[in-house]
Amino acid sequence: MTIKEAQNQVDDWIKTVGVRYFNELTNMAQLTEEVGEVARIISRRYGEQSEKESDKEKDLGEEFADVLFVLICLANQTGIDLTDAFQKRMDRKTKRDKDRHKNNPKLK
Repeated sequence: MTIKEAQNQVDDWIKTVGVRYFNELTNMAQLTEEVGEVARIISRRYGEQSEKESDKEKDLGEEFADVLFVLICLANQTGIDLTDAFQKRMDRKTKRDKDRHKNNPKLK
């Protein structure tokens, strides 16, 4: 699936199942909440905190998908083509960081 196809699928789902998009501020709060859920799993599963029994069954992939869904909602609402935006960002990062990471002694 392409990013564009994902944006179209989310838009179709919103229009047929979700009734309408939540407003942008609500979706921003939802995105923050979903990122927090990802952070909780990672900090407990891969970090130094102990993992609660109730968190052991949580699927990190599904939580990432929740983040992606809400991010796509926000992109759709604000008229952002994520394929184009992502490609522009990758081009800028590549140009800016061409030698930066190779020359970072912390990464050797």
